[in-house]
Amino acid sequence: MSEKQRTINTSVSVSGIGLHTGKKSTLTFKPAPENHGYKFQRIDLEGQPIIVADVDNVIDTSRGTTLSKNGANIHTTEHVLAALVGSKVDNVLMEIDGPEVPIMDGSSLLFIKALEQAGYIEQAAEREYFVIKENITFEDPEKGVEMLAVPQEDYRLTVMVDYKSKLLGTQHASMYNLEEFKTEISPCRTFVFLHELEALLEKDLIKGGDLDNAIVMVARETKQEELDKLASLLNKPKVEIKGIGVLNNTDLKFENEPAKHKLLDIIGDLALIGKPIKGHILAARPGHAGNVAFAKKIKQIIKEQSNNDAPHYDPNIAPIFNINDITGLLPHRQPFLLIDKIIEMSENHVVGLKNVTMNEEFFKGHFPGSPVMPGVLLIEAMAQTGGVFTLSSVPDPENYLTYFMKIDKVRFKQKVLPGDTVLFKLELLTPIRRGICHMYGKAYVGKNVVMEGELMAQISKIK
Repeated sequence: MSEKQRTINTSVSVSGIGLHTGKKSTLTFKPAPENHGYKFQRIDLEGQPIIVADVDNVIDTSRGTTLSKNGANIHTTEHVLAALVGSKVDNVLMEIDGPEVPIMDGSSLLFIKALEQAGYIEQAAEREYFVIKENITFEDPEKGVEMLAVPQEDYRLTVMVDYKSKLLGTQHASMYNLEEFKTEISPCRTFVFLHELEALLEKDLIKGGDLDNAIVMVARETKQEELDKLASLLNKPKVEIKGIGVLNNTDLKFENEPAKHKLLDIIGDLALIGKPIKGHILAARPGHAGNVAFAKKIKQIIKEQSNNDAPHYDPNIAPIFNINDITGLLPHRQPFLLIDKIIEMSENHVVGLKNVTMNEEFFKGHFPGSPVMPGVLLIEAMAQTGGVFTLSSVPDPENYLTYFMKIDKVRFKQKVLPGDTVLFKLELLTPIRRGICHMYGKAYVGKNVVMEGELMAQISKIK
């Protein structure tokens, strides 16, 4: 079942300071057209440059994810991008009058609430997922980061963080589907270790940091002198360790809130691939640098797939129609039944499969010393794939025949030989009307296109 893209119903704004720059800014979510994706616009700069939320535009991951394009930067993008993914919003323009997304309370929850206030609108275009069909791995041995993406129908994440601390130990977090994001993940705040905080403050790197928008984790025994110095840097009269491993005047929202925030960061960083994901992401000791490196690896796979849209065939998955089903739809029989399986079919496309063997009748007379499958039979096999698609739309296919009306723009690009498995992928060019089916098809052996062309046929009731 196809899903439609979504944008927001009306503009809505949030304001606050940036965690690292300390500069106040207002970010305004605005509705955007289909296939627009996520874009930031620095309305405070000359020319109001636009920065696409794309992993190729990442320039820094030291304390957050920073994007840059057209001479403009935007810092700490991960929390707002996670909120958009968690809200299933596909298209939005984010106008901002400063260099950094407001940190708000250190989580994604206030962004979620703003988007809900704006409301959502379904758009006409279909949502296009990146579907993980085989394992994708990433490893950074130096930082101990391991990431793995495996096939899964929903967007699922599992995270493990190991602080190598007796006080904090190892934490795990998981999200089984995006429906859990708002309540289970979005409220989880960013965090920093006490031993990192003092150094960051002295280097003036977290000008907007506050005990109200971040959790401070304490991984070792801490003297009062150190806490007093920290209070001075934060302009606070006093700070104290509240509970084991937490420095703050607030309680943790979840026992594993830090691990859940790491999961939130992954969602935000992986939004930079430009497509929603169907798959299970497993991450050990993740961070922004590893997230972005993994996103770049996924983006490269997407680029390769867009350059070559060969259908994927897994012989372990049962076909939509097997050979017996096909003979119930088509009037053709051996040796002129040229399709063995239908492995995919939707409202507007179909994929058929032909296993080419040396036992084919046509090899007896067609270049018997150097067997090549005849081009006209490739066209016929493609037409039979389209015929199955068309006939499956009527309740009594056995009472219909399919006839060619037109063959156009056919090109043969590579020989098909005994031993090849040919996949025929056809897509509707126009809706089926009065039994007329107009499709564009490609035939693949592996990732190589061996033939392509336009076919038009009509089904006619047997009189």
